[in-house]
Amino acid sequence: MSLSPEQLAFVRRSLKSLWALELLLLLRGDRDRAWTTAELVGELRANDSLVIRILEDFRRHGLVGGEGGWRYLADAPEAALCDQIETLYRERPMTLIKAISTPPDRLQALADAFRIKKEDER
Repeated sequence: MSLSPEQLAFVRRSLKSLWALELLLLLRGDRDRAWTTAELVGELRANDSLVIRILEDFRRHGLVGGEGGWRYLADAPEAALCDQIETLYRERPMTLIKAISTPPDRLQALADAFRIKKEDER
């Protein structure tokens, strides 16, 4: 089973890496908590610049915000998509991981165009 077009669009727009998925799930898991960047870096065991880049991307897409720290603040329809993504990750993690790690079709076509062919394929 694959993702719905809406879910795939959300993944392409907001979850560009597994780090982003893990960060979103962490923030959703404790919605009342205001996290500092340092706390999120420590929880994810990631580097500052990666976490900041993801958080800023989430802020642009209306997933996080708040004063005094980072909080999950998604409104509908993004909140519903986040619910679906969380369920999908729990029930079929490889489906979601594949969607995150596979480039969009146009990028894949470009990559395929520049792929070096094996000697026997020439």
